[in-house]
Amino acid sequence: MPAFFLALALPILLMVVSYILQLFHDSPRRLPPGPRPLPLIGNLHQLDHLPHRSLARLAARHRAPLMSLRLGAVLTVVASSPDMAREVLQRHNADIAARSIGDSMRTGSHCNNSVLCLPPRHGWRALRRLGATELFSPPRLRAMEPLRREAVSTLLRHVSDHAARGAAVVVGAAAHAAALGLLARTMYSGDLDPRTAREVSDVVDEASVLAAGPNVSDFFPALAAADIQGVRRRMARLVKRMYAIIDDQIEQRERSRAAGEARKNDLLDVMLDKEGEVEEEGTDDVRHNTIRGLLTDLFTGGETTSHTIECALAELLQSPNSMTKVQEELNGVIGTKQQIDEADTSKLPYLQAVVKETLRLHPPVPLPPYEAEATVEIQGYTIPKGTKVLINIWAINRCPDAWIEPNRFMPERFLEAEINFMGRDFHFIPFGAGRRLCLGLPLAYRMVHSMLGSLLHRFRWTLPAEVEKNGVDMRERFGLALSLVVPLHAIPQEIH
Repeated sequence: MPAFFLALALPILLMVVSYILQLFHDSPRRLPPGPRPLPLIGNLHQLDHLPHRSLARLAARHRAPLMSLRLGAVLTVVASSPDMAREVLQRHNADIAARSIGDSMRTGSHCNNSVLCLPPRHGWRALRRLGATELFSPPRLRAMEPLRREAVSTLLRHVSDHAARGAAVVVGAAAHAAALGLLARTMYSGDLDPRTAREVSDVVDEASVLAAGPNVSDFFPALAAADIQGVRRRMARLVKRMYAIIDDQIEQRERSRAAGEARKNDLLDVMLDKEGEVEEEGTDDVRHNTIRGLLTDLFTGGETTSHTIECALAELLQSPNSMTKVQEELNGVIGTKQQIDEADTSKLPYLQAVVKETLRLHPPVPLPPYEAEATVEIQGYTIPKGTKVLINIWAINRCPDAWIEPNRFMPERFLEAEINFMGRDFHFIPFGAGRRLCLGLPLAYRMVHSMLGSLLHRFRWTLPAEVEKNGVDMRERFGLALSLVVPLHAIPQEIH
């Protein structure tokens, strides 16, 4: 029994000593302003279940576009304005480009093989280069256009079936299924059977919430080994399930290659070809773990596409004038075609404006975490090495100094100025900026416009009577990617 109490008291004593040492350590440094932390818990009591919103309120209250606070024992700096985002993601990006990784993401060896987790060094560069050349280069994207078109056609058939029955569509789920189907075809030239598709969707959804949720191990790293909440163990089970799905595809491909069957020249073939090769920059051999890591990362990307489509339709259903404008534009450009071609997107400025305005109000990843790999100074304030740095994209995209009526859905604002989301306009960075600009952005851009445009062109959308009466529930659920607490249900009616 004494040993038990000693084992319990020792970590607590370490936390107390750590807190006292931090006070002495912080005093000579000029940290950014922020709320005064309490002993031990720091500023944890000032966060709620939507940290991007509570951090935005704190930054406004303390007039601190660059704000420091303590999340438990972890020094954290939050950038909440376009100017501060530029400082972090452009001027100091060389020193603040590593990801701050939660304890749950360190399960097994996944983080060692994930482009989302790796620091910006050899292994990360090799995976980014592989993705850029084999998935998202202009020639590859052109070659994959028939696959994307078929994914949109599959989505339209699903919605058309509901329209024939007068049934409501669960918009986000339908869009996510189509996105996963496209990713599967791109990665290994196959499709996901319904059972596997549901399992992948469930794993991605649960892992997103689990990885971004409050975890004692993240706030008090001294206690991480104990995994008090069991978050790491739960994440390990999810990763194991995803890897089993991917391993099945690897084994099938290896058997077909051994039997002398024709190559498919998809991403899986390319990655298997690279086994045993050493990258020019000295990275380790590309092994099955690397294949599992990259394919898992790609599967998680489907959630951001479906979230954007769901939120766009939700906003349009609450803005009849905007809905009329975008459907009139589509009718004028697309005519009697059943779905839009990707080449049509450039002729649809209002559709593009709808997508941009949706991403402004509902960025899929509202609070990406970084870590300072060296001590830097920003406008006279010190950000010490090892500090967790959060870019509050949600707050930046609603900055009142940058946007007129920032909380209002108003696509017209993007018709009046040339603003894109490639990370150069720092008041509009839904996909981040700098070295960590979303790798899958070229694919996401094409998919969102073709899927959303086709859904709006082919169907007239209404809300179920109960939702019409009570209003669309736009409450958010925080995760690695945002989602709606109540999934959007909408009733389609065939137009074309």
